[in-house]
Amino acid sequence: MAFEYAIALTGGIATGKSSATAMLMLYGFKFIDADKIAHAMLDTHASSIGAMFGQEYLDNGKVNRKKLGGLIFANSEQKKQLEAFLHPLIFAEIETQAIKQDKFQKPYIIDIPLFFETSRYPITRSIVVYATKAQQLERLMKREGYDENEATQRIEAQMNIEEKKSKANFVIDNSKDIKHLQYECERVKEEVLQSFD
Repeated sequence: MAFEYAIALTGGIATGKSSATAMLMLYGFKFIDADKIAHAMLDTHASSIGAMFGQEYLDNGKVNRKKLGGLIFANSEQKKQLEAFLHPLIFAEIETQAIKQDKFQKPYIIDIPLFFETSRYPITRSIVVYATKAQQLERLMKREGYDENEATQRIEAQMNIEEKKSKANFVIDNSKDIKHLQYECERVKEEVLQSFD
């Protein structure tokens, strides 16, 4: 059965999932990355995306993700259209990889940014990487060079981080420094392993 040993890892944009993932990998967890799969699906189905939204969103046969992002984050109907096309493809690939991981009978992590939003995955354990909304805004503007309006749009396209935090089984607090994040990842690793005993 797929997802038997799976733990969903989620958070908000710019809460520090990548840093937490790197640390959890050091502790031996295998990862399935929904974003990487989504990017691969965008490239595989670039011609369909071009047909849906216009050829101007393609560069040399590949989807210009930043340009497409600008369109869909400003237009909820087109965002829904893209998600309706992509999500089933992403789910099928994640399920295929999960079946392989479950054979090892060890906990593994699936990084799913929209885990709570889509309610698509039958995974009972979840980790949220947490930072405050103000920190998300600051980090996103610094990292991507967005203005406050663009950064706010992207944050508000997701479920509020406080709500995600309340839904999670495990929370990694990434609102302080890197040393604190390391401590949090180690603590959650132990809690996750105990939950499978």
